[in-house]
Amino acid sequence: MTSVLKQRFPEAAWIDASASVYGDVTIGEGASLWPGVSIRAELLSVTVGRFVNLQDHVMVHIGYSTPTVIGDYASITHRVVLHGCTIGENCLIGIGATIMDGAVIGANSIVAGHAFVREGQVIPPNSIVMGTPAKVVRTADNFVANRMNAWLYHRNAEAYALGDHRAWTGAEFEKARDAEKARLEALHAAGRAG
Repeated sequence: MTSVLKQRFPEAAWIDASASVYGDVTIGEGASLWPGVSIRAELLSVTVGRFVNLQDHVMVHIGYSTPTVIGDYASITHRVVLHGCTIGENCLIGIGATIMDGAVIGANSIVAGHAFVREGQVIPPNSIVMGTPAKVVRTADNFVANRMNAWLYHRNAEAYALGDHRAWTGAEFEKARDAEKARLEALHAAGRAG
């Protein structure tokens, strides 16, 4: 993490030195920005929630009349474009997807790889979205799976901050992963989102 970005966003778990962040941007606790991430907010703002991961080559920009807001525990996977949209908590946005100005993705949703979500499109919570243009193809509560993905990336970010690039291997990792999955399943069953 560059010293400038570390000072600007002290609560982030990891910001790769190749990430670019310009303008009115907030990055929450435990969030991570991976190689080649670009965030620009010359007008309005970009808000990256807690424990969000913006994976390799994600591009985040504002719309002309809409900010970009990414809810807690969202995973924005490789080469995604977010442009003036709102992503709910616990979402997974698939590789190469594009989400346009004014679009809203409801909590616990999955947007499939290469999907194109049109301007102003509203996706209800617990949706699985596919296609160009994107359509809801199924309803499913993806809370546990999506939170597990966010947990994996947060663990990876903490390891990268220490110079460890192999945080997803070994018996200790498997034990921690299984414990976190059980914790999330219990939270979900109890109707809590902690």
